[in-house]
Amino acid sequence: MDAGLLLNLISTITLVLGAIFGVAQLRFYGARRQREAMLTLVASFQTPEFVHAMRVALDPAIPDGLSRSELEARVGAEIDGVWLLLSTWESLGVMVCRRQVDLDLIDDFFSGVIGLSWLKFGRYVADIRGELRRDTYFEWFQWLAERLAERETQAPPIPGHLAERGWRR
Repeated sequence: MDAGLLLNLISTITLVLGAIFGVAQLRFYGARRQREAMLTLVASFQTPEFVHAMRVALDPAIPDGLSRSELEARVGAEIDGVWLLLSTWESLGVMVCRRQVDLDLIDDFFSGVIGLSWLKFGRYVADIRGELRRDTYFEWFQWLAERLAERETQAPPIPGHLAERGWRR
């Protein structure tokens, strides 16, 4: 084998190995980004303010579909908790739509809570939109709730403790 052919073979092998390494690094980076997003998501929702907002907003004593005036009269000063929750779901909707956070991840963490929030506050959001003549208020919250609802029509949700009951380490 002459030296030119040997150098070409070495160059080709090096190029192929470099490409394989590059693809592996991209996959590793994607998995790392997903894991970091999940950890950030979990940490951001473990604040006392967020937990309080969920307790206020999802209180079963507050009926679904109250108007803006009815809801504000019902919860009083705690309306800030409702806004915190709505704003959080709005942010998640944007991140999912922009593919910065995976919809599967949001579905695992929050699908039930987001769906219940939309049932409870959809009319409230509509009233705000009507009063301000701006349909973009909480548009991404609505979008996210609708995407999660669509998923549930295709396959009903199975609680994790049932879906993964055979899980082993």
